[in-house]
Amino acid sequence: MHQLDVVVAVVEGVVGEDLLGLYLHGSAVRDELRPASDLDLLAVTRRSLDREGRAELCRRLSGLSGPAHGLRSVDLATVVLDEVVPWAYPARCDFRWGDWLRAQIAAGLLPEAGPSPGLAVELAQVLAGDRALLGPPPAELLDPRPAADVARGGRDGIPELLTGLPGDTRNVLLTLARVWLTVATGEVRPKDEAASWALLRLDPEHRAPLEHARDLYLTTTYADETWPNGLHDEAGPTVEQLVARIAAEA
Repeated sequence: MHQLDVVVAVVEGVVGEDLLGLYLHGSAVRDELRPASDLDLLAVTRRSLDREGRAELCRRLSGLSGPAHGLRSVDLATVVLDEVVPWAYPARCDFRWGDWLRAQIAAGLLPEAGPSPGLAVELAQVLAGDRALLGPPPAELLDPRPAADVARGGRDGIPELLTGLPGDTRNVLLTLARVWLTVATGEVRPKDEAASWALLRLDPEHRAPLEHARDLYLTTTYADETWPNGLHDEAGPTVEQLVARIAAEA
């Protein structure tokens, strides 16, 4: 069975009758999955997951996600309907599964509910993608995201994003490019398109790391990723300019 079908069955089985809708978003909706692209999913639920449900989702998704299993990584967020409708910023994420959380989960720290600025961007992508895996079309459950909140969500996520720079340089550069484009234009575009947009606007001496990150995104898994000598060290100044350009748009 296709990985996505199995994941859908797991979410439906664990959440049960409290699952109101399950939606695919991101590059999979556009049929533009790249070598390292995640399967991005958002579930809308009637009530918050209990501890047993959180543990069961983590247990079952752990074997269905990531290159270690020969699979794409799964990024699953769940939101409680009453906490996102009517809309208020920042939205509250009830649960999130991602491979980067494995160490935390293995230590016994289950993903808990909390404010998540980036959900404004994700929910906008869900509405734009309009790909229901279970339940009604997303527009029947969710309110539109104000463009100002989508841009704010990207900006407010920058401090946490930057903590990943040493080990996740590709993603940090590409995400900052997308935040810049969104803040400047109100659009949420694929990471490679955002990088191409940003490259036309960056100072020439800061372009090479972002250009390489875009090429890696289009062609290479994380396991096969390489950086030419010295180029990885140049990413820091490029990140600084991207952050400064985003701040200048505010």
